[in-house]
Amino acid sequence: MCGIVGAVSTKNIVPFLVDGLKRLEYRGYDSSGIAILTEGKIERARRVGRVSLMEAVAQEKNLQGSLGIGHTRWATHGGVTEQNAHPIISNETIALIHNGIIENHEEERNRLKELGYTFDSQTDTEVIAHSIHHHYKQHGDLFLATQEAIKTLRGAFAIAVMAYDQPNTLCVARMGCPLLIALGDNETFIASDVSAVIAQTRKVVFLEDGDIAKLSTNGIDVLLDRNNQPVVRKEQTSNVSLASLELGPYNHYMQKEIAEQPFAITQTIENILHTGFVPELFGENAQEIFQKVDSIKILACGTSFYAGLTARYWIEHLAKLPTDVEIASEYRYRDVIANPNQLIITISQSGETLDTMEALKHAKSLGHQYTLSICNVAESALPRESELVFYTRAGAEIGVASTKAFSTQLVALFTLAATFGVLNKHISAATAEQYLDELRHLPNSVQHALNLEPQIKSWAEQFTGKDHALFLGRGIHYPIALEGALKLKEISYIHAEAYPAGELKHGPLALVDENMPVVVIAPNDSLLEKVKSNMQEVRARGGELFVFADLDSHFSESEGVHVIRTPRHVGLLSPIVHVVPVQILAYHTALVRGTDVDKPRNLAKSVTVE
Repeated sequence: MCGIVGAVSTKNIVPFLVDGLKRLEYRGYDSSGIAILTEGKIERARRVGRVSLMEAVAQEKNLQGSLGIGHTRWATHGGVTEQNAHPIISNETIALIHNGIIENHEEERNRLKELGYTFDSQTDTEVIAHSIHHHYKQHGDLFLATQEAIKTLRGAFAIAVMAYDQPNTLCVARMGCPLLIALGDNETFIASDVSAVIAQTRKVVFLEDGDIAKLSTNGIDVLLDRNNQPVVRKEQTSNVSLASLELGPYNHYMQKEIAEQPFAITQTIENILHTGFVPELFGENAQEIFQKVDSIKILACGTSFYAGLTARYWIEHLAKLPTDVEIASEYRYRDVIANPNQLIITISQSGETLDTMEALKHAKSLGHQYTLSICNVAESALPRESELVFYTRAGAEIGVASTKAFSTQLVALFTLAATFGVLNKHISAATAEQYLDELRHLPNSVQHALNLEPQIKSWAEQFTGKDHALFLGRGIHYPIALEGALKLKEISYIHAEAYPAGELKHGPLALVDENMPVVVIAPNDSLLEKVKSNMQEVRARGGELFVFADLDSHFSESEGVHVIRTPRHVGLLSPIVHVVPVQILAYHTALVRGTDVDKPRNLAKSVTVE
């Protein structure tokens, strides 16, 4: 959640701050603001709503300066008001931006009130600003004041802070939320995500939990770790393409990212097709670890959780390994029976999902040594904390509703299942070659599914006046029904639920009438006849069916039964093909309803709070 940027330079950095916030707007868009040091005082521009509204205020004020910070907010503590918008200023002395949640903000607020501080906002962030100010007025050292203030904080944070009388100093600290430093010529930048700085420089340093740094135009002047010891973090050259962050000919990032799935899958399978299903795809010591694994636990949130549910079918079928899938935010709040021979898999597009990160830390604290991260962002937190890693190579995903990240996660998880199957001799060499060939043809099958867009678009018109929808699937396609329901609800605001089709008669059937569209994932697999029976239950109650069936399924349209045929059944990889139509359906339904496709209300892309 929340996007932060900052810079210390020898030139005006306002254009960078505004552009950087626009690139980070996917992380939160309830409000935005910038603070600039100009002529010995801190000037600020804030507005509720999109960055463009704040930009107009900054232009009206003619803000200019060589030191500044910016923030785009996803509201947690305090409502969506200008008063609660960042940057937060303490006594005209300290300006601060913050991503995360301070769990002990109430006791800190009471402590600071006793010291004479008044609060202008309802945010937890204001306690950090006042605490830094309190220490700063004692000795005038901004870095030391920041260091002292964060010692009292419990929770997650990435902060950047500046002082009115320190024109060449920017201090930053990280605990649980992403933050990077980018190095330019006589200028230094900070941001939540490399997309905000890539137009300025490709030289980046990723901070780790507990790091605190003092920055100037010369770069990193001081960098300490959580033990207050000097540390050097590796400088890296980002390979993110600036063009990949632009919309190009598309109207929305979600549209672009749906269309990019054949290429994203091609990129992800490139090494797999070259090497085959070998443990080394997941890390140098993967073979040694995999040989010791007797079961698997997958931890993830949201769409990534549904990828894990799909993977359970693959892993248990191909590798014969017991597999458990848990919502990461629930895992660490129950009594867990740890198995030291279990492989812990965490899945996250950003690699910074706080619930998943904390779940991984909890698993490690219980003695789990074997950990694997499936992630789309190099050098993010989850891969750094994991023994093994598989990068999905989906490219930048900006739209809040995940699409190509999900399909490439599925490719990675299928590859893992097949790799264990080969290693444990449950898959023959000939069968492995068959699966590789199916992966080779997968991008074409996905493209064929994309070509159904005109037909799916016509369905969207019939969903726009509805308030509720049901999605049904069976077996390995039940998680795809879950994903379809999630996509529809999060961008079109139609309440949607998904059920295993066999569960329909155990309660949900009571909801079915002519106003409840029912979307059915009906591939030509061993459960097809069961699905057809469940569809008859819907029709008998007057429900209207929208069926995604394979080309070789024997379905015909009739009154109340609409059918779109996806490509011919592609076996175990079918879920990756069938998710594309439900993504397109959600996209076009949202368009007709006039909602914000890329930035749905109340949501943000990278969830770095609990």
